[in-house]
Amino acid sequence: MPQTAAKVAAAFGVPEARWKDARTDLVSAGTVLGDLPILFTKIDDDTVAAQVAKLGQKGHAASAVGASASDPSDPTTRDIMPAKDEITFDDFTKLDLRVGTVLECEKVPKADKLLKLTVDTGLDIRTVVSGIAEHFAPEDVVGRRVTLLINLAPRALRGIESQGMVLMASTDDGGLHFVTPEEGVAPGNVIS
Repeated sequence: MPQTAAKVAAAFGVPEARWKDARTDLVSAGTVLGDLPILFTKIDDDTVAAQVAKLGQKGHAASAVGASASDPSDPTTRDIMPAKDEITFDDFTKLDLRVGTVLECEKVPKADKLLKLTVDTGLDIRTVVSGIAEHFAPEDVVGRRVTLLINLAPRALRGIESQGMVLMASTDDGGLHFVTPEEGVAPGNVIS
């Protein structure tokens, strides 16, 4: 940028201009401007691809070259959270994901974001506290089939022991959606 500012200043006839010299009458009205050189060179797709290759992101960024920034269905144009660290199959098998049905739901007192859900897991009836109150009213949650992580260690939230976690999908605009099992499944069915 300093070199670019120097080029612009030279075109205005003030090649030695400094910030301390700035004023509205630095260039007189009617002054004929000099030739303005190209300030920034165009960056072509080959240059972008070469830089991406240097960064080791060949697949993701190279596919983004030339993509429309306004296409929300194109994952290369969206701000998506990067993938987490790789896990083993054994790590995955430790997760006990089950279908559950929300039997009751209420707001947690003095907590704007929390709802207390009573969920039928097929194995038992348990309490799960979820940070979804800004997106769902309690009456909209009752009766929903949900995907529930049932072997998450219990944790106290606002004095309520939460015994699992309801899986949600977050959208680019900050919205939340339940990860909902399809029809024909029942509480307790294992998700694998």
